[in-house]
Amino acid sequence: MTRAVFIDGEEGTTGLQIRDRLEGRAELELIHLPESQRKDPVARRDALNDADLAVLCLPDQASREAVAMIDNPKTRVIDASTAHRVSDGWVYGFPEMRPNQRSRIEAAKRVTNPGCYPTGAIALILPLVASGIVPPDYPVQINAVSGYSGGGKSLIARMEDPGNPDPVASAFFVYGLGLEHKHVPEIQHNSGLAHSPLFAPSVGRFRQGMIVQVPLQLWSLPEAPTVARIQQTLRDYYGSYKFVTVAGDADSAARASLLDPEELNDTNHLRLFVFGNERAQQVVLAAQLDNLGKGAAGQTVQNLNLMLGLAETAGLE
Repeated sequence: MTRAVFIDGEEGTTGLQIRDRLEGRAELELIHLPESQRKDPVARRDALNDADLAVLCLPDQASREAVAMIDNPKTRVIDASTAHRVSDGWVYGFPEMRPNQRSRIEAAKRVTNPGCYPTGAIALILPLVASGIVPPDYPVQINAVSGYSGGGKSLIARMEDPGNPDPVASAFFVYGLGLEHKHVPEIQHNSGLAHSPLFAPSVGRFRQGMIVQVPLQLWSLPEAPTVARIQQTLRDYYGSYKFVTVAGDADSAARASLLDPEELNDTNHLRLFVFGNERAQQVVLAAQLDNLGKGAAGQTVQNLNLMLGLAETAGLE
């Protein structure tokens, strides 16, 4: 039995990546609209309602409008935008986030795919809040760097096209300094934090890849946990997952002087590190992932597989 899948916005950065991972799979039939109909509301409505599963790779408002077009109760949805990430009635599409998250995604009609930064940040913070090591009201800080593909077509053009009217010439830049980044609400909501984390994102002159860091002063936490306890807590939380791993001591030591944001490119893997200094009672938690993989298209395909009852790793290995 084949399942019909429609990617609304398949010509965008994330949509193209998802399409590449789905094409050629015998158990799926992709619904394509010719270029002349991609913005035709009638054609889009028909495609959305003909699909067993619709993947929305659209700006937020367009995603809301697309959901409103669906009146077929059998059409299930994965939204890759930020429109529904803290909305009631939507399941957060991070399968490894909690022990029951995979089953919730399998049964869901509406799944909101996480952002790239939140995937790394939540993976690091939630286990420590859930275990009581980090209090919910702790002032969490998140520092991150992403490849420029995370900014979509407009930033890609500014970074790659020398003839662009508004080029970016620098090798690295910080942004979001108004401290109202769109990913903050979903990080707070899904990490169990009582207050908004201080989030400082940046972009490097590389196309894809990402590192998310959470520094902690262990002496300031209740019970002053050791570095070893922090690492063991993460290992226990993610011990049996396919796509999320916690680096061992040897891996962490090998990367302590250079952690490469591009190392996991073109994979759906998320690797977590604990870099610590017991004497100083400090750690830097780090998440390494592909912002277009586990941070976007890869995780979308993982969720699609779960929702359609297919092998979770299909199209991802």
